[in-house]
Parts: sequence; structure tokens; C-alpha cells
Amino acid sequence: MELLCIQSQEHPELPLAELKAVMECEEINADIDVITEGLVILKNISKEDINSYYEILTRRLGYTHEVHELIKTTTVDGFDECMSAIDWSDYINETFAVRVKRFHTDIDTVATERKSGSLILANCENIKVNLTKPNSLVRVVVHQSDVYIAIERIKLNKKHFEESKPHKRPFFYPGSMSPKLARCMVNLSRVKEGQLLLDPFCGTGGILIEAGLIGCKVVGSDIYWKMKNGTSINLDYYGITDYRTFNLDVRELKMYEKVASVVTDPPYGISTSTGDIEGDDIFNEFFKSIYDNMRDDAYLCMASPHYVDLHPIAEEVGFEIIEQYGIKMHRSLTRIITVIRKKISQ
Repeated sequence: MELLCIQSQEHPELPLAELKAVMECEEINADIDVITEGLVILKNISKEDINSYYEILTRRLGYTHEVHELIKTTTVDGFDECMSAIDWSDYINETFAVRVKRFHTDIDTVATERKSGSLILANCENIKVNLTKPNSLVRVVVHQSDVYIAIERIKLNKKHFEESKPHKRPFFYPGSMSPKLARCMVNLSRVKEGQLLLDPFCGTGGILIEAGLIGCKVVGSDIYWKMKNGTSINLDYYGITDYRTFNLDVRELKMYEKVASVVTDPPYGISTSTGDIEGDDIFNEFFKSIYDNMRDDAYLCMASPHYVDLHPIAEEVGFEIIEQYGIKMHRSLTRIITVIRKKISQ
């Protein structure tokens, strides 16, 4: 069986990297077929695993907009015959709508949606079209001359990333990370539900919110009491209860339990992260402080400015860099998302 993923095209690499990280940590056994940027198919999934994989992906992913069970793959020329041959009673619950998305093709989406609806109605009894609140959504994706026909089994909550933007939270402070990027970074850290995740520069708690919403236990600390308190307010607002927050300098951090993941966005370039140091020394002190608080198999995912080379700093402490991705912020700054882990002894 196969799952079709429609991904964000906001970044050329992060959506696929996030998907691969989730598949790795959740032990999702499937082959990845990248059709084009924004369109990925997970192949060779067993019937026993399809529902659990579907649930995991829709619950966790940030840069994937939709996940669907793939029913059939055909061509533009064979589309009508293929649609008519499907037993839609296996997929549609009373009412349905068809939505068409296209990649690198000039087909008429509205005409294709109408044709699809007519073909389904002609071959299935006791169902109706409902374009506003359908019980079932049929997703037709056209890439060049290929057509992918799929059904939505579980809806991915896309509204969350809009409704939880920093300025919509009870406690707001300028410069907070977007929830979608925060979720992606949490996923890149390979953390699992029930495991402990730490953000030692928690700010307003955006990273901890996203980790808490996928079922992680979370711990946040910040050198400023105002941020520590604001994080607690925001976590409470989103119904996250398994958390602890501390007001302390990262260099004083001594975790009661070694963490499975560290995800953070240190305040770089100014003397705020540890109170009395700045520049590259912030990252050096951070790496030294965090190393012994991490499990040996833990991952660290962090943001940093492009002008700081983390490789020699990480190497000195005993870390190795696994992945890096650049996000253009404005003309003079690119934010680098880096995935790091402890060096593995040979």
C-alpha cells in the first residue's frame, strides 16, 4: 500500500528532511519516491502498518500539508477508465468532494474536479456531492501526464500552524520562531512521544509547545524570569501539562534526567543568552553545558546565523554535525538549522 504526501514548497529541503527524520525515529518502513518538489509517495507499506503510519505522519509533520492513501496511479489518457473502475463504496461515506492539485501540467483543475465527481456518481449509489463539509475527500494529483488518485483517511490539522503564530499566544515577544519551523526542528531531533525534550533558551515556549503537542515531556529554561514565566503561560494555554520550566543560566543546567532531545534557538549576536558573553563564545559555552545533559543517543537541533561556523566548536566538545539547512531571512542574514549528535565511538 502507498501514502501520498503533498508537501510545502516554502523550502527546497526541509519538508523532505523532516519526513525522513520522522520515518527514522518512528521506524516507518517504506520506500520514499520523490515525484517532484512538493510531491512524495511512500511505497511498499504493509496493510497491517498503513493506519498507524498514517496517524503518525498526520500527527507529527509540519512541512507536509496533506497525507492521503493512494488508491490508483494512472495517466491523463487513462484517467476516465481508471476512475470508473474503482469501487468507491469502499472509500466514500455518504458525501464527498473532489479536489485536484497539479504539478507541472496545464490541465483545467475545475473541469477535472467536475468530471471526477460525475464519474464517481455514475459508479456508486447512495452518495452525494458536498463541497463544503464532505465526509470523504477524494484527492486527485496530476504531475505532467501522470495522475494519482487518493482518499483522505485522516485530516492533517493545518489550521494549528496559523492559529498558533507567536502574536496569537497569550504571552508574546518579538522575534519568536514560527510554529511550523519549530515543529520541523522538533521532528529533526528524532524525539519520540513520551520522551524528554529540552529547550535551554526557551523564550516564549514555541518549540516546547510543538513538542508537547506531539506527546513529548518538555523542559524549558531561560536566563530571564519573564521568559520562563511566559513560557509556562503559553504551555498552559495549549493544554500541555507534562512540563517544567526554570529560570537559570544555561551554564548552571544540571538535568535530573538526561534528555532524549535538545531543540533550541539561542539568542545569538547579543549578550543575552548567558548574560555576560557574546559572539561565538555563546555556542561554545552552550555545547559544553548541554553535552552531559544529553543521552548518548540524543540529537540536538538548533538555529544559528550563517556567519558562525559550528563545525570546529562542535568538534572540540565531542559533537558531530549530521545535517544543515539554510533559511534566507533577509539580505544580510541566513538562518542555519543544524542537526547534531554526540560522536559515535568506532
